[in-house]
Amino acid sequence: MNKKIYVIGAGVEGHEGFGRRSLDLIAQAGLLIGGERQLELFPEHPGRKVSIGNNLAEVVELLTNTQELTVVLTSGDPLFFSIGRYLLRNLPAGDLEFIPNVSSVQYAFAKIKVPWDDAVFISAHGRGLKKAVDRIVANDKAAILTDEINTPKAIATELTARGREGYAAYLCEELGTPRERILATDVKGLLEIEAAPLNVLILIKEYDADGDAYIPTLGIPDEEFAAVKKLITKEEVRVIALAKLQLRHDMCLWDIGAGSGSVSIEADHLLPNGRIFAVERNPQCLQFIRDNLRKFNARNISLVEGEAPACLENLPDPDRVFIGGSGGNLWDILKAVDERLPAEGRIVLNAITLDTLTSSTEFFDNAGYDVEVTAVNISRTRPLTDYKMFEANNPVFVITATKK
Repeated sequence: MNKKIYVIGAGVEGHEGFGRRSLDLIAQAGLLIGGERQLELFPEHPGRKVSIGNNLAEVVELLTNTQELTVVLTSGDPLFFSIGRYLLRNLPAGDLEFIPNVSSVQYAFAKIKVPWDDAVFISAHGRGLKKAVDRIVANDKAAILTDEINTPKAIATELTARGREGYAAYLCEELGTPRERILATDVKGLLEIEAAPLNVLILIKEYDADGDAYIPTLGIPDEEFAAVKKLITKEEVRVIALAKLQLRHDMCLWDIGAGSGSVSIEADHLLPNGRIFAVERNPQCLQFIRDNLRKFNARNISLVEGEAPACLENLPDPDRVFIGGSGGNLWDILKAVDERLPAEGRIVLNAITLDTLTSSTEFFDNAGYDVEVTAVNISRTRPLTDYKMFEANNPVFVITATKK
């Protein structure tokens, strides 16, 4: 018969938060393991008490060798950003039984009276500020467990630097203790607050009260974008290019020569779990991209300022690449992309000149890609005229190359 190790969550209400079964198991335990705060809840416990330090390997060794009825105390839900995951990786699942309690995040949402079933949960512990904020801006509602480095103020600073201040903020400190404090503020307000070390930060996206926030559909009209004249992928061509990219929800997309950012912004809603890197060198375009990212509430787009291919080195490998402009470096860009693109990866390139068409197809043929070229000729009726006459745009060649 397998031995049982009971991993029991302590709620934010302290001793009173335990259920009857949990209290019975704790009373019977010959070995009680937990953090200092959890062990302090049972000062009269007759068994051996061991504090969980920084070395979890020692805890696993102790649990492996003991034959006593053992209880591991943790905060909230043992399987929610807690020790439960580590124990499952290092001990037989059959030896473990988990008894969850109310987590600090649940308690925080209850205190601010906001449903939490549509929230994402982010731990900044050891994960880095940038990755945490990437996930925040990709969602409308987030609960963040901060640490001594990635504090609420640090998170607010990064959000402000990205121009993403449009969140209501709830800083929930010292929950379940006499020092409990909940502050309702906003991102800018967080910059002025020195938060208590023990806190949960809740951020909820706020859209314009007048309802003017643009809700994108596939094929956003060109005039909705701030752009340098002619440096925008036209609406119809943009839709075709996105179709040729064959995006899936969790892919990584490079948009090289992003211009206005129109392709990245439309792709953003096709990649809810992906990442997009809009690469641009033109200072005027960079400001327009920032304006457009704010207007369209872009979530998964990171702006990369610099000249390709040099600025591509530190980006994660792409699944898909769109090239809207190359700044005269097309061949070097394609070589750099080819070195990073996996098999079955896809490049879509828009060409308006025969030079770009012939140069790119020559590269793809030499590199062994499957290549398809679509000639797109678009004419639109002229607005505000007495007669319905068509005005033609320059033809565009949409080159689709799939790596074998």
